[in-house]
Amino acid sequence: MGNLISLIKDLIRIDSSTKQGANEAIAYCENWLLARGLTVNKLKNNGFDILICEVGSGEKTLILNGHVDVVSGKEIQFQPYEAEGKLYGRGSADMKAGVAAMMFAMADLKDEKLNSKIQLQLVTDEEIGGYNCTKYLTESGYVGEFVICAEPTNLGIGLQAKGVLQLDILVRGKSAHGSRPWEGENAILRSYELYKNILSLPFAKESSEFFRYPSINLAKITGGEVYNKVPDACVMSLDIRFLPFQNRQMIIDQIRSIDKCEVEVVLYGDPVMNSADNIHIQSLVSQIRANTDKDKVEIFGQHGFADTRYFSKFGIPAIEFGPAGNFWHGDNEYVDLKSVETYKEILIEFAKSFK
Repeated sequence: MGNLISLIKDLIRIDSSTKQGANEAIAYCENWLLARGLTVNKLKNNGFDILICEVGSGEKTLILNGHVDVVSGKEIQFQPYEAEGKLYGRGSADMKAGVAAMMFAMADLKDEKLNSKIQLQLVTDEEIGGYNCTKYLTESGYVGEFVICAEPTNLGIGLQAKGVLQLDILVRGKSAHGSRPWEGENAILRSYELYKNILSLPFAKESSEFFRYPSINLAKITGGEVYNKVPDACVMSLDIRFLPFQNRQMIIDQIRSIDKCEVEVVLYGDPVMNSADNIHIQSLVSQIRANTDKDKVEIFGQHGFADTRYFSKFGIPAIEFGPAGNFWHGDNEYVDLKSVETYKEILIEFAKSFK
């Protein structure tokens, strides 16, 4: 386990919160894999480096997808330290421990007789959307029959994920003198009334097996020019995380049914929809049970999204599955070291049985 911890620490020490830093982390991973006799293929898209490493053979492919980029952090967070079985540092949980475990798994699987191909994908832009790396990979044919993204899940399975729909909604009013607001129509107030009505729309009240409801965040309101004028225009920005069975057009149509406002889609991300009955998910559940003391494996839905969404768009089952940790993106981010070793063993055994 010591070598695994050393690898995680080395990766944490690389400040990969920038493109340059993330590419530096990829170079480190490339050298590590090459030193262990593995073949790697390094791609570049819009300046972002991507690493592909493959072992095994066969008609089917299991993809292990991980990102080496991290969100920004304080300088001290790039100096990893251990305490009470935990390893602290920026990216320890999200997701350099998962990446390190995947790299070790590939090294261990190199000389095994496998039923399928196991493809490791290491990317550098997941934290800023994944458009240059995993999206590029899926559109370039780097796909398979099943995908594991090493997001920290406490050795549970993130089976589904909400989609994201970010909207700018232009609401118009009528200007008037600020001393006589009753003669105008305040676009900012109209925007807020629209927001409250959106919360009561049918899509906002729907639920599913893993989600109680969509989330609707009023992120920004931009309107008004001067104190003594009633604002005649306002832009309301919403961040909507919608349920996997819902769709973009339905949501937009329902919003427009309240008010003849102008709706602009700023960002859209596909939801992730998998079935717990999938044969590979059931196999993974069995491996988790065999390697842990978990009688019941936690299967849940994610409110945010990961690179799984790019595979899901093509109908490929893709899940989030990784070691235990906490406070990712926070000051005290850590990963549980025992869970990382267990995670590595689960990956190895799952890959051996994949067919």
